Amino acid sequence: MEVEIIKISDDLYLKSLELNDAEHIFKAVDSQREYLGEWLPFVEFTKSVKDSLDYVNSVVTMPEGCKEWQFSVFCGGDFAGLAGFKGTDRLNRKSEIGYWLKEDFQHRGIMTEAVRALIKFGFSELGLNRIQIKCAPENVKSNKIPQRLGFHLEGIERESEFVKEGVFRDANVWSLLKKDINSQRCYVVTP
Repeated sequence: MEVEIIKISDDLYLKSLELNDAEHIFKAVDSQREYLGEWLPFVEFTKSVKDSLDYVNSVVTMPEGCKEWQFSVFCGGDFAGLAGFKGTDRLNRKSEIGYWLKEDFQHRGIMTEAVRALIKFGFSELGLNRIQIKCAPENVKSNKIPQRLGFHLEGIERESEFVKEGVFRDANVWSLLKKDINSQRCYVVTP
């Protein structure tokens, strides 16, 4: 399956990750190390464009049966962040959505709409039955996205993410099932 662009609105779209996105990614990380590094462990290890290129290359060269759908988020023609699926379990038809957004694109609903589009893509195109999102309990902004989209908080995965030597961070585990999109609590599908 080839997906180049997921259009969300005239100004907002998701573009399949490409090698030329590595420079955008590195510039975002390098210019906002303190902001992004608070929640994203990879920031500390992203020291050059080559590090971002290695990451993008690992995504775009995955065999089709193992592909993880990762997208650059563009708003008004500008690179705003990344969003996509990771840890996909094809046998059990489940995956996790991960995302990050540059600071100057915050508070506009961009990532909520990007995740909404990924949910629709995951359930309709990828045939998923379960989508989850994990966020550090203290990351209020990130936790608001699954809350807004009707996810259920299942609990806390203790020491879920390695932050730095000797430090692990807990994660709230949010889930959404395909059957949930028909309930009144979920605002994913618009009529």
